[in-house]
Amino acid sequence: MHNIGNIVKQAKKMQEKMGQLQQELETRTVEAQSGGGMVRVLVNGKFEIVSLKIEKEVVNPEDVEMLQDLIAAAVNEGIRKSQEMASQEMAKITGGLAIPGLGGM
Repeated sequence: MHNIGNIVKQAKKMQEKMGQLQQELETRTVEAQSGGGMVRVLVNGKFEIVSLKIEKEVVNPEDVEMLQDLIAAAVNEGIRKSQEMASQEMAKITGGLAIPGLGGM
């Protein structure tokens, strides 16, 4: 029975750390870009877009599809980087254990 008490304590401690990490990830950001920096996106650790910057030179009313592609590429890369950052931080808490339900935070 003593082992179960230790496991519960460790689980609660890990849960507290994960809550702290989620709060911290709200303030941490990653930057991604496409088109040689013509489109830049800043994504936080909760996979939310914080900012999106588009250089005016890339805005061409005759080629809206290119701009859409550049935005999609930058956003997707930003989300990928944000997920990678969150996974690395989570691994520090869980010791690399894959815990069901916590993959995407």
